[in-house]
Amino acid sequence: MSRAATRALRILRRLSGMAATLLVTSFLVFSSLYLAPGDPASFLVRGRSASPQELAEIRRQYGFDEPFLVRFGQWLEGVLHGDFGRSYLFHQDVSSVIGSRLPATLLLVGVSALMIAVVGVAAGMVGALRRGTRTDGTLMLLVTVGAAAPAFVAALLLRSVFGVRLGWFPTIGNGSGVLDRLHHVVLPAIALSVTFMALVARVTRSAMLDELRREHVEVALSRGTPRRTVIRRHVLRNALGPIVTVSALLVSGMLVSTAIVETAFGMSGVGSLLVQSVNQLDFQVVQAIVLLVVAAFVVVNALVDLVHPLIDPRVAAAGGAR
Repeated sequence: MSRAATRALRILRRLSGMAATLLVTSFLVFSSLYLAPGDPASFLVRGRSASPQELAEIRRQYGFDEPFLVRFGQWLEGVLHGDFGRSYLFHQDVSSVIGSRLPATLLLVGVSALMIAVVGVAAGMVGALRRGTRTDGTLMLLVTVGAAAPAFVAALLLRSVFGVRLGWFPTIGNGSGVLDRLHHVVLPAIALSVTFMALVARVTRSAMLDELRREHVEVALSRGTPRRTVIRRHVLRNALGPIVTVSALLVSGMLVSTAIVETAFGMSGVGSLLVQSVNQLDFQVVQAIVLLVVAAFVVVNALVDLVHPLIDPRVAAAGGAR
């Protein structure tokens, strides 16, 4: 089989796997409404007493009287057209509710991803190149502490020190305008990315140490090739595969952690919306956010799998050999 055909088959398999995963996930997400104890119609009356006639009207209005599979099919058809239903809490289309919160979350995740890519990879590189030194020991100590620090603990410490005591950064809200929004997002982004930076630093250090032990690297150094050139062309380039893979998956996983950080800093984003919707039993919004998070994770995972052979030709060669 030619390389082009192998690549096309690989892409087709990934797309089929994505579609199957999203279909199963959508079924489980929709089923969550029926797994919750009680009558779904009773959630909508918010604790007030309602007559049987009123509950029957609510069931008819929201389609709760329809068979489960019929409702799932209708909901899935709407999702495919970008319609996630109507929020019970906000009395608006779920797409509009999420869309108004999405920019804040994307900014938070984007700044956090930049911190992870720069600080995490740089710390791992320094640790690998200075293995066994005091610098490496200090970095590994910080990495261990960072990996063990939950996001909410980091958020509380950052708010207390840099927000309340020093007053360098605001501790609540999204801000207004580009610069003010960036100023507001610094502390939340650090709190969100601390653990992920530590994990990326570990992976980077381990991957680079593995490459530094390769025979061709030792041969290149013995022939007088400048160490900086060897590091750039042979060590870092070959180590990029696992670094990019882990970093991308961690960034997609950050969407879940935003719920903690946004709530701690009073940000109006998708994460805090998820917490609010769960507390208020707004199932339509919860279903939509969970499905979007899973979709983001699946898409990123598929993209990493497709891009990995381009970063590391050895993966493509191994796939072709099979």
